Amino acid sequence: MSEMIKISLPDGSVREMQAGATPADVAAAIGPGLAKAALAARVNGELRDLARPFEGDAELALVTARDEKDALELVRHDYAHVLAEAVQNLFPGTQITFGPATEDGFYYDFAPAPGRGPFTDEDLPAIEEEMRRVIARDAPLVREVWSRDDLIAYFREQGESFKAEWAAELPEGEELTVYRAGDWLDMCRGPHLASTGKLDPQAFKLTRVSGAYWRGDQKNPMLSRIYGTGWLNKKQLQEHLVRLEEAAKRDHRKIGQEMDLFHLQSEAQGSVFWHAKGFLVWRQLEAYMRRKLDAAGYEEVKTPQLMDARQWEQSGHWGKYRENMFIVPDEIPGTDDDAPVLSGDADLMALKPMNCPAHVLIFRQGIKSYRDLPIRMAEFGCCHRNEPHGALHGIMRVRQFTQDDAHIFCREDQLVGEIVAFCDLLDGIYRDLGFSDYAIKLALRPENRFGDDAMWDKAEQILRDAVQAAGRATAEYGWEELPGEGAFYAPKLEFHLKDAIGRTWQVGTIQADTVLPERLDASYVGEDGERHRPVMLHRAILGTFERFIGILIEHHAGRFPMWLAPVQAAVATIVSDADDYAREVAEKLRAAGIRVETDTRNEKINYKVREHSLAKVPYLLVVGKREAEEGTVALRPLGQDARQEVLGLDAVVARLRAEALPPDLRG
Repeated sequence: MSEMIKISLPDGSVREMQAGATPADVAAAIGPGLAKAALAARVNGELRDLARPFEGDAELALVTARDEKDALELVRHDYAHVLAEAVQNLFPGTQITFGPATEDGFYYDFAPAPGRGPFTDEDLPAIEEEMRRVIARDAPLVREVWSRDDLIAYFREQGESFKAEWAAELPEGEELTVYRAGDWLDMCRGPHLASTGKLDPQAFKLTRVSGAYWRGDQKNPMLSRIYGTGWLNKKQLQEHLVRLEEAAKRDHRKIGQEMDLFHLQSEAQGSVFWHAKGFLVWRQLEAYMRRKLDAAGYEEVKTPQLMDARQWEQSGHWGKYRENMFIVPDEIPGTDDDAPVLSGDADLMALKPMNCPAHVLIFRQGIKSYRDLPIRMAEFGCCHRNEPHGALHGIMRVRQFTQDDAHIFCREDQLVGEIVAFCDLLDGIYRDLGFSDYAIKLALRPENRFGDDAMWDKAEQILRDAVQAAGRATAEYGWEELPGEGAFYAPKLEFHLKDAIGRTWQVGTIQADTVLPERLDASYVGEDGERHRPVMLHRAILGTFERFIGILIEHHAGRFPMWLAPVQAAVATIVSDADDYAREVAEKLRAAGIRVETDTRNEKINYKVREHSLAKVPYLLVVGKREAEEGTVALRPLGQDARQEVLGLDAVVARLRAEALPPDLRG
């Protein structure tokens, strides 16, 4: 009698199967419907192919299209492989490199055949058609384990120098797997669907081509990266394309230029030139945040931009972040002709990429007692990170940025209460700014980290306890744990906003850190008279002002809430006889604190209405000869469906003044 193994299913039942059975066999034993619907399997928590045999007794959860997160990652990975096969079919001599799934699709990096030149967007339609032919062939995707030497030899024989290089650098003893589709194969860890025909040929679209350096290093050859978006079915794809179209209309770079908020240029790569109107939005947001922090008991500080490399070494950032830091050599006076002399490596300085070490240095000034805690230290700190040129994106990802940063130094017994208070503060701010829908994620320990497992166990549990105490560890708040996503010094809570068109943005964060206070020797005197280490809570709500303003622009499509709008009202005349009255109206509004412009140009009123609508001005006040005589205003809110009202001037001033109040100052 053959050996039997036990397979435990999510409903608690156990099935006995013959040794060598696969998840596909279990699905078929349960029923033909499940056998057809199954895409992959989780075996003891690991996502695997349906055809991969069990090694022994196991826990099994079959993955279907209903398990959307796993299903989408699977199909996107498969689309990437199909893309690579299609490109090599159409363009012999093309070398393949890497092709991962992404948040909403996939990409693959190719080295075009010598003399062919890089791929372009004009190549995409033909590649799409070839991808559909590959899918239609419905070739089984077969997992094979190869020896290291055989795999390297195969790739070299095929002229795949990039793959051969990568295989040669993988750790000795690591299992090397390839996936074969007919005669075509690629080195890959998997998993994959059972065959290419499991993909919907109408549920993907190639979107663009860009350049990318091999392994992200500009010293290496430039490759052609082909991007695509992939989904489970055509309906999902169409919905995504509509979102992309809407996102293009809301692009903060386009709206920022139309509204004269900011610009970017090559003379300051990764830094923002804020224009007067854009900086008005910044100032309003900063003033609002400052009032909220003052009310929550934070103390605002300001710390240096440049700090000695030894400080960054001690904090641990030098080893982890040096390649992303702007390094400045310290200079000492010269002896000949007053020429400066550069000192050694120990005397290098760096522009700060973050504020936390400097806040510890402030905390260390003077003796702190347990009675002094918690100390909530806030800073709108300007930081610099040397992001690669290719990673920069408008004001969303920049090199110079300002964080709404704060650090809370507290005792262990204060942790849960402080995190709950932070969650409440964050919730109120997000709702004030128009984001009532957000999710909370717990990012757990990464592989490369400081501290021992006991420290991480404790820090992670504290964050869980705090979110539960705040009543937010629920499906309503999208509660989820993310293995391996924590910072190198601490686990963290992440807050993901959902915007008006359904996109999510990771913005706020809070981290419970015991490593940095230890490394920088921060302490307080406890009730027992002994020195103790404080716990340091790193926290941000907006993340950075630059990125958050970009998110606000796209969320509101430039139609800021009135209190944030750079211009809150425009007074436009119908005839020149009303010019003096328009100026009188504007002065009354200005005296009431309204940011107002006057438009007395010799243009038709419809032209003025259109122009101020494009500028996203919340209110247009139209005045003519009749309004001047009667002391009234034709009030026109922004929007195609807005109803125009004729009101007395005092009533208009009172209404706009009330609407222009920031949310925290309203009664």
